This record gives sequence, C-alpha cells and structure tokens, in this order.
Amino acid sequence: MADLMSSLFGYHAQTAGVTVRVAVAYLADQSSPEAGRWFWSYHIRIENRRDDAVQLLARHWVIRDAGGNVHEVRGEGVVGETPRIEPGDSFDYVSGCPLETASGAMAGEFHMIDEQGTTFDIEIPAFDLAAPDS
Repeated sequence: MADLMSSLFGYHAQTAGVTVRVAVAYLADQSSPEAGRWFWSYHIRIENRRDDAVQLLARHWVIRDAGGNVHEVRGEGVVGETPRIEPGDSFDYVSGCPLETASGAMAGEFHMIDEQGTTFDIEIPAFDLAAPDS
C-alpha cells in the first residue's frame, strides 16, 4: 500500500501524527502558454494517524513562480470546508493553481485543532509545478 501511495502522491510530509500527501498534474487544456498562463491541479490527502480526531481550521500557501514572484494565500478551511478527520481516516480535496510562468512551486501549512482544543500547524510538503518542456 505504501508503494501505491508513493506512486500516486509524489510528495508527502508528516507532522504531529498527520500526513499530508500531494499529487500534482499540469492541465494543458486549461493553459494558454501564448497568453502567459499555465494551470495545474493538485490533489491533497490529509491522513489522521493520531489517536484523536483533528479538524482543519485554516490554510497558508506560499506559491513561487519561475520569475521569483511569491504569492501567499491564507484562508479559512479548504474548498469551503473545515473537515473533522477521525483517527485512521483521511480527507481528500482537489484544487488548482495558475501561474504566469511555465514552472514554479508551492508549499505551506494547515492550521489544525485537536479534541483537547490544542492548535498546531502541519506541513504541506513543497511540490513542483512544471509544464512539459519547461
């Protein structure tokens, strides 16, 4: 199972018993290189390996393009949700990222709370955004 996860999700990080996995795909049909627009989708899986439930409260992304431009995104939850993840369960979502260059990278953290009311951040592993032939 671990080999299958590694092949599906090329990036992963574990913090405080919570694993974040990322799979990324370049979307040629939504990109327009001649207009300076490249687009990727990313699939995030958050796995709770703790003995207690956790809830995702907020996200923080740092997005870098090949030109050195940095864009930060902060917000409540993900895709309109603040999911509670029970022990042994996972939560998946898919979102997207446009860039004005053919490559870049993303990284960040999720702000979580446990059943005791303790808040903590978990790492979202850095992952590359690269268009074919970039």
